[in-house]
Amino acid sequence: MHTVRPAAWRRSALVAALMLAAFTFNTTENIPVGLLSLMADDLKVSLTAVGTLVTGYGLTVAAVSLPIVHTTRSVPRRHLMAGLLGLLVIASWVTALGSVSYGLLLAARVATALAQAAFWAVMGPVAVGLFPPERRGRVIGLLSVGGSLATVLGVPAGTWLGVRTDWQTPFAVLGALALVSLVAVAVLLPTSRPQDNPAAYGAAPDRRRFLTVLATTALSVTGVYAGFTYIAAFLDDVSGFGEDAVSAVLFAFGAACLVGVTVTGPLLDRYPRATLVVPVTTQAVALIGLYAGGGSQVATVLLLMLLGASVGPVFMATQSQVLLTAPGRTETALAANSAAFNVGVAAGALLGGALLPLVEVRATVLVGGLLTVGALAILTWPRSQVAAIAAEPQTQ
Repeated sequence: MHTVRPAAWRRSALVAALMLAAFTFNTTENIPVGLLSLMADDLKVSLTAVGTLVTGYGLTVAAVSLPIVHTTRSVPRRHLMAGLLGLLVIASWVTALGSVSYGLLLAARVATALAQAAFWAVMGPVAVGLFPPERRGRVIGLLSVGGSLATVLGVPAGTWLGVRTDWQTPFAVLGALALVSLVAVAVLLPTSRPQDNPAAYGAAPDRRRFLTVLATTALSVTGVYAGFTYIAAFLDDVSGFGEDAVSAVLFAFGAACLVGVTVTGPLLDRYPRATLVVPVTTQAVALIGLYAGGGSQVATVLLLMLLGASVGPVFMATQSQVLLTAPGRTETALAANSAAFNVGVAAGALLGGALLPLVEVRATVLVGGLLTVGALAILTWPRSQVAAIAAEPQTQ
């Protein structure tokens, strides 16, 4: 059946709106990290309580991704996406209220996490369904650039704004950005049944390949966060960086992440195997290299940039592979991958925290590297299975 797609300008505008939405969701998720002290002082709660707004957010996304996608699987995507972005707008502006309490803030965070859980699952199929199959990897790459900009630009800029005004102001701005995305999606996205989307089902369904990708996501993310959660302590205790230099080093990490996803995105369709195997490999090299060479500040910066250039492409490539191999509806498969990612974040942070009292902080990056090696072993063994991923049909 021939698929009628929107005009080119309309598709481009929709992708831009979804990139902005991805940027806004990711910034909203992580902005409390830069505003911990301001929020704790104003709300009269502990730093740990404010930190819970971040960790609890990720756990909520992990827990509800599959159920919420299953519940909304029959809702037309224009209506669903507009509703999710509307929830983000309302929650952001509730958070920005001057008289907000910790309880109300926590409720707003849970509401935003619920919206993000569904958004990340349905955004991919909605966006790639607007384009021919041979361009879907590049579309996933663009969406990933939008999400990665949150780390490089969104959180630092939000922190800068919050320090110079108050911690609520960044949330007001994020609500306005979400409103822009909402209007664009509500006006430009066609209304159709979800199952009629050209990307509603995997292009080459394969349950075993899908589970391999899912395991790669979970193990590689656990490996990253086992070490990276405590990277500030690593930079201080092992590499000897002062507090003033830590933010610059982390900016280099974020910039490398943005470069990684920007370079990798256009290659996803042509080299589906390499765009996953290579960054998992370089992630393992970076983490184990930090253990071996973390005493050198130059080596530490270079290895952290290599790590940054790896972690973004790993998740982006797994998303692209899931769209290909999903054994059923793609949004359900993407929700499973998102849940695996967020479980990895929580498990890695908990593992690293459990290791710290037993070993020095240097060992957390070694454990992270070994877990990533495990992910690489799953991905590349048996070789015949991996070769099948590279041999999927290409639509001309």
